[in-house]
Amino acid sequence: MRAQQVLDAGTSIWLDDLSRAKISGTDSHSLPSRIATSGVVGVTTNPSIFSAAISGAAEYSADIAQMKGASVDEVVKKLTTDDVRQACDLFTQIYTRSKGIDGRVSIEVDPRLAHDTAGTIAAGKELWAIINRPNVMIKVPATIEGLPAITELVAAGISVNVTLIFSVKRYGQVIDAYMQGIERCENPSAVHSVASFFISRIDSSVDSLLKKIGTPEATALLGKAAIANAHLAYQLFEEKFSSARWENLSQKGANKQRPLWASTGVKDPAYPDTQYVIELIAPETVNTMPQSTLDALIDHGEVRGNTISGKYPQAVEVLKGLSTLGISLDQITTDLEVDGVKKFAQAWDELLENVKAAQQS
Repeated sequence: MRAQQVLDAGTSIWLDDLSRAKISGTDSHSLPSRIATSGVVGVTTNPSIFSAAISGAAEYSADIAQMKGASVDEVVKKLTTDDVRQACDLFTQIYTRSKGIDGRVSIEVDPRLAHDTAGTIAAGKELWAIINRPNVMIKVPATIEGLPAITELVAAGISVNVTLIFSVKRYGQVIDAYMQGIERCENPSAVHSVASFFISRIDSSVDSLLKKIGTPEATALLGKAAIANAHLAYQLFEEKFSSARWENLSQKGANKQRPLWASTGVKDPAYPDTQYVIELIAPETVNTMPQSTLDALIDHGEVRGNTISGKYPQAVEVLKGLSTLGISLDQITTDLEVDGVKKFAQAWDELLENVKAAQQS
């Protein structure tokens, strides 16, 4: 089984999708079926996923009707946390068997708080308490304001999924924020974390510039920037988590913050639809993939084992090539963070509006 080959190589498969229909469904695309047959050992959500799942879905109408006197924010909070709690319960055995590494379900703090440190900390603690499951992970965006929130939540013993990471530089800051939290945590062995490094959006942005340049040198770099960027992120992961600082924390029972490859659905049909899975396999990583990418992996993915370690010199050459062409990856990743925060906030606003309309119907 191709999914099992990925797992055997050290990359956990998480599904980047969640809805009440998937939780309670009985078909091959249901979450119980995916857990049993497709190697799925975790789930991630985000505001866009919740908006798509809840807006107009009949299975939520009864709950919305029962909360007519509640605010729209209260209704959305209940719907999303109920779904995540039920999903957590589906993964209990995996969570126990993996000693907390997998069997995880992630839920994001209100994306409108992305630049509000105190608000993010308060929202993260509230979600942790409401869901009340040890295998939930609270998602916090890797904005500058999000970094101290990561430290505070980890210090409080809360497992965190750090999201919207685009640059290797910011990834290093995320690792430092995690370690600072672990250093202050009373029981570090109980805390787990992943750092969600976004993939496909990098290529979408870089490729559009390469196509405008149109030279043979530019064409040769199409579809290579995102993977090279991720490979260098993994190199940093290896360096940071083999340092003397980490060794000291490890002896106290601390768990490594694993890199998680996010946004792994291929957007350009010119590329293999499993590209952002096959080229990002290495020990102690996670790949959270949409349903279509998981199906493609199972159907025709050509797994080659570890495809990251040892590829660092080639990755450096790719980034040098971009720089030579005048393409600033630093500027692109900065812009993508701004855009990512904006899109998640917009999706959340759309969800609130749709629930409000359902309340009034």
